[in-house]
Amino acid sequence: MIKKKKKNEEVYALGQHIHMSADKARRVIDQIRGRSYEETLMILELMPYQAAYPIFKLVYSAAANASHNRGFNKTNLVISQAKVNEGTTAKKRRPRARGRNFIIKKRTCHITIVLKDLSFNNEKEGNFIFFNHFHTF
Repeated sequence: MIKKKKKNEEVYALGQHIHMSADKARRVIDQIRGRSYEETLMILELMPYQAAYPIFKLVYSAAANASHNRGFNKTNLVISQAKVNEGTTAKKRRPRARGRNFIIKKRTCHITIVLKDLSFNNEKEGNFIFFNHFHTF
């Protein structure tokens, strides 16, 4: 399920009930938070983790929402927020010795990716770019 945020400069994609534990998804999300869209796609393609593919699809979907629904340029997008919440847990029983059983927990998670357009902020300020450091001449 994919939703859009109502703010002018932000668009998000929400993936619900993804079949992996939240800790495994957080390991990947921590690497991409705050990076640009193009850099994020390169990082996720080269990551060896299983969680990278569903997150790659969500980032790609959020960028498609931004360009199609809002008309944002994909090169100006930055991941402003990325969070992982725990979802429902399905429980299966596995038979063990002496008539006992063991519960297998199939965990799910909800992943939210929020993309922010940097060009929107520059247009508000009159296309001026402010630097936090001083140049020496």
